[in-house]
Formats: sequence, C-alpha cells, structure tokens
Amino acid sequence: MAGHATRQSSAIQPSIPAWRKRIEDRIAKARALIGRLICFRSGNNRPRIVRTVRMAFAGTNVSLSQPDITQKLKERIDDLKQKIAAWGKRIRRYTERSTRFNQNRLFQSDLFQKWLYESLVRPMVSGKGPAPNQADTVAFWRGLWSEPVNHSEGPCTEVAASQCASITPNDPVIITPDDVAEAVRRAPN
Repeated sequence: MAGHATRQSSAIQPSIPAWRKRIEDRIAKARALIGRLICFRSGNNRPRIVRTVRMAFAGTNVSLSQPDITQKLKERIDDLKQKIAAWGKRIRRYTERSTRFNQNRLFQSDLFQKWLYESLVRPMVSGKGPAPNQADTVAFWRGLWSEPVNHSEGPCTEVAASQCASITPNDPVIITPDDVAEAVRRAPN
C-alpha cells in the first residue's frame, strides 16, 4: 500500500524534468561557489574556504599566492555568473515553450475556445458597486492638485545642497534642424 500512496502523490505534483533539476542543482552549486570566492576575496582564510577556492582553480596554473589572485578571482566569479545566466535562460526558454505548447493544445479543444471567446466578449469588471459621481471625482482631483505640498527639509538636504553647490552646470545643448537632418540622413531607414 505504501507504494500506491507514493505513486498517487507524485501523480498529483507536476513532474520536473530530470535535466531541469540537474541545471537547477548546477545553478545552486555555482551560487554557493561564488559566495565562497567572494568570502576568500574579502579576506576569509578559513580552511574550508581555502579548500573550495583551490578546487575552483583546479586544473589551471593559478596559485593562491600569486600577486594577481584578486583579478583571477574576479574573472572566475564573472565566468560563473555568466554560466548561471545561460542556464537560467535555458530553463526560461523551456518554460515559455512548454507554456505555449500547452496553451495551443488547450486552445484546440472546444471548451477552452468557448471560455476564451466568452472572456473576450464579456467586459472585465474591476470594481463592484455604483460608479462615482463625475462632479465628485473632478472636485477630488482638483483639490488634490491645488493643495500646496510642505516637504520636511531636514539637515540631510542642507548637506546635499552644500555638496552640490560647487558643481558647475553643463552648458545648454542647442539642437538645430540641421543637426536633426544630419542624424536622420545617417539612419538606415
């Protein structure tokens, strides 16, 4: 009986493909490795962190005592981030394709077409109850925009103003019709 219960519970849950689970595991491991590389870069020299960093550079000619180890760490972290992004995009492409496929399959059934067309014909009701009076609405917005706003000027704004006082403003840029014509002339269309 225990086998039946397991089979039934797995049938209820949507199955995740094995390749997707493997990619998600790779992403989790790469994120953990990035975290440890960042810890090492910030000065954490615990044995477990050092061992992980050595494993990350296994097979390369990188030694932890090299003077440019921070640059090598940065490159390795960037490489891992790019791999994570690529794996995530692969999962996203699969999910979008799967969603499109399922929607197209459902659309081919008459029941879904009926539901879709009825939802398009039926107006969307966002609120319930009577609509507000137009005069009240106009009065509300006019009153809202006509009231002066009193902002609290704290000491931080004075500090920011004093810091920005020495900044010279940029010269105004004047765009002539000739400039626009020149830019449009070089455009491909």
